[in-house]
Formats: sequence, C-alpha cells, structure tokens
Amino acid sequence: MIKKGLLGQLIQNFCCLPGVGPKSAQRIAFYMLQRDRNGAKLLAETLLTALKNIDHCQHCRTLTEHTVCEICEDTSRNSALLCIVENPADAWIVDQATAFKGYYFILHGKLSPLDGIGPNELGLNILEERLAKGDIQEIILATNSTVEGEATAYFISEIARKYQVNASRLAHGVPMGGELEFIDSGTLSHAFKGRRLL
Repeated sequence: MIKKGLLGQLIQNFCCLPGVGPKSAQRIAFYMLQRDRNGAKLLAETLLTALKNIDHCQHCRTLTEHTVCEICEDTSRNSALLCIVENPADAWIVDQATAFKGYYFILHGKLSPLDGIGPNELGLNILEERLAKGDIQEIILATNSTVEGEATAYFISEIARKYQVNASRLAHGVPMGGELEFIDSGTLSHAFKGRRLL
C-alpha cells in the first residue's frame, strides 16, 4: 500500500507510467530523491516544457514542437505513399527500422465502439480529405494485428477503395531467427496465408 504525504503522492504519480507498478515507482522516487536530485529537476523542467510546447502536426498528427513535423516538411519523401499507424511511437519505429520514405498518418488509437472510439476520434475525416486530393497512390496499413487493429485497417481500406487508392497491409508472420515450434498458431496461420514466391 502506498503511503500518504508528498512522497506517497510522488510514488503514486510514477505509477501512471506504462509498465511501472508500485515497486518500480517506489524505486524511481527514492533513487531520484536520494541520488539524483539534479536529474529529477531536469526531468521535471523538460516535462513541463514538453507539455507546453509539443502538440500535433497539422498534416500527420504526430507529436511535434512545430506546426508541421520534420517528416512532413521533408520534400525528398515520396508523397504517393502514406503509412497509417496507431500512434506516434509506431511511426517512429517504422521510420527507424525500415527504408520507408513516404509520409505517415497517425490515428491515435483504433476503432473501438465499446470505448466510444469511432472514425471521428481517429481523424478519418482528415484522412479522407487527403485521399480525395488524389496525390496518394498507396496507403500502407500498419495497425496492430489485434481484432480492433484489423477492423480499423479494413474500415480504412474501404475508404481508400472509394478514391481508387491501393491499400496494403503489413505482412504478419514468423520473425527472423524464429523457430516454428515456438510460434503461436495465429502467427503461423498469418504467415501461411501471406506466403509469396521466391
């Protein structure tokens, strides 16, 4: 049980971070107070500055301190390709790990009617306006392979079809270096369905 008072409040506030439970939050709080007060002060100042200055890019909806993010301002990218992801972290990962040189559109979630998340909450009206302009030739649907992620990808592919825009889905399958005996049946099934000629 987390104690009351300022220390308890600090520990409780660290628990709001993903993957940080009470024990980890307690270790972080004690470490910062006992060993790294300058680091804690810098973290607090940077967090306050970020909250004040970081907002959504007007084009792709990622997080940026500018009106338009660096990727959207990069004219060397292929404007005919648009990768659609669930959150800014996904766009960051795709950009770091792949040779993708198109642009992004961030949904900030996935369709989930039970949670009150519909097309408007995901900015699909903004996406549809972009598709209607006719510049985009292909969208790459990089939503997660959950039930909601698949439903979101399907819904967006139907919008793309309306504007004669090709919609492709990220392949799902056996990871590099993976052994078949350790792969779950859902992943293996996707891998078989998505097989291609060599």
